[in-house]
Amino acid sequence: MTPKLFFTLFVLLCSIICQAEELPGRETLPSVLIKDMPHVFQKPDFCGEACVEMYLKRLGYDISQDEVFNVSGLDPALGRGCYTKELLQALDTLGFKLEDSERICNRIKPEKANSGLDECFKRLHSALLKGFPSIVCMHYNDKPNTTEHFRLIVGYDANADELIYMEPAEKNSTPRRMSRSLFFNLWPLKYSKDEWIAVMIRLEPDKIRLPERPVPRSIIQGTGINKPADCNASVYTNADYAQRVRIIRERFSKDKLNYCIEKPFVVVGDLEAGVLKKYAETSIRWAVSKLKESYFEHDPSRILCIWLLSNAKTYEYYSEQLTRSRPDTPYGYFSSANDALVMNIATGGGTLIHEIVHPFMEMNFPDCPPWLNEGMGSLYEQCAERNGKIIGLTNWRLAGLKQAIRAKDLPDFKTLTGYSRDAFYNGSKGNNYAQARYLCYYLQEKGLLEKYYKAFRAKCSEDPSGYATLLCVLGVKDMKKFQQEWENYVMKLSFP
Repeated sequence: MTPKLFFTLFVLLCSIICQAEELPGRETLPSVLIKDMPHVFQKPDFCGEACVEMYLKRLGYDISQDEVFNVSGLDPALGRGCYTKELLQALDTLGFKLEDSERICNRIKPEKANSGLDECFKRLHSALLKGFPSIVCMHYNDKPNTTEHFRLIVGYDANADELIYMEPAEKNSTPRRMSRSLFFNLWPLKYSKDEWIAVMIRLEPDKIRLPERPVPRSIIQGTGINKPADCNASVYTNADYAQRVRIIRERFSKDKLNYCIEKPFVVVGDLEAGVLKKYAETSIRWAVSKLKESYFEHDPSRILCIWLLSNAKTYEYYSEQLTRSRPDTPYGYFSSANDALVMNIATGGGTLIHEIVHPFMEMNFPDCPPWLNEGMGSLYEQCAERNGKIIGLTNWRLAGLKQAIRAKDLPDFKTLTGYSRDAFYNGSKGNNYAQARYLCYYLQEKGLLEKYYKAFRAKCSEDPSGYATLLCVLGVKDMKKFQQEWENYVMKLSFP
């Protein structure tokens, strides 16, 4: 044998030995299965949270995937479920023992991928033998551009060389199986060509701690509300807000929008992130706080979005996207059917406060007639704080109201309060808004508005227009005389 041929055969033999070293599954491992693992179908993007819920249920703890999300510290405005970092935070908070980070996010050299994955697999198998399942983060399937996905590994079948796992993305799923070769193909996350990551989170319980739970809303007693079931809904948590944002982000994924959470609202818009956040933390937070202090015990019955749009063009565009129609006002509106308050914030913040009144009224006083709904809404178009209370100030509607008074073009208060929706909104709309607003303003300045609102809400079944309650709270019998006094009062007001 020539030296050259000997060298060639030697190199070939070394190559075969190296390849053999890289073959997975060299060591025979016994079969193992953690039995009776309950299945949980994940909410969108909550695959990791659902995996944790499955094992907690097997341990006898009723902790939901939403509650797992809620203790993760993840900002719901991101509109997604937990990544590995946030899932580890949730597990730590709930009372699991966590391994060191390098044993959770295992670094794999691509040139030694099989041996590296095989070593990780042995540790995963060892945990199964001790009764601990593991959550792995892997590619969903072997198709191009597939998503990353958490699965719960509960067993290994040595005869078939298959992993047994729980699939949170499938409804009513029984334990699934996957060959070890496919698992090794999907497991590593190839963020870099020089180093891959194999995520494996061993679920070893220590002292499991139940998360704090919000107190459900109680039914409003003695308020005249005809839909008490709405008032008994659970309080919305960060998980609910995350899912709400996720839907919007997916729908408008190509648009440059910013998001923040200002409970009970999601705030979204094309404003710069800092500007949007400032509106949320100042105008919206202040108005909601003060309105609830004076009038509203309960938040709206579902999560609503406040859209703050920077100009008329984007305002009209998103109005059409959300409602399939052009807005009939240049300022803003509340669309109950679309769970949205849509604002052209370039026109000022007054309409924003006005429209915030409506979803709270819808929840707390669903039988409120249009005159009071719009009267109180428009009252706070121009508002301030006095002695810790929100108050309405005089505003631009005053000039038109004075003109209508001079022209004797106003209905009497019995007629105004008795208007149906069609009559109020399709009649002399501007005058109706202004008259209702300044009746509320008068009540406010006489210290009677809160008293009137609460008395009317309590008696609305017997006084649906609120007119009889108005007489009672004002302490008058001659409303014609009162209206003349009110008109004289209005004529002395000024704006600005």
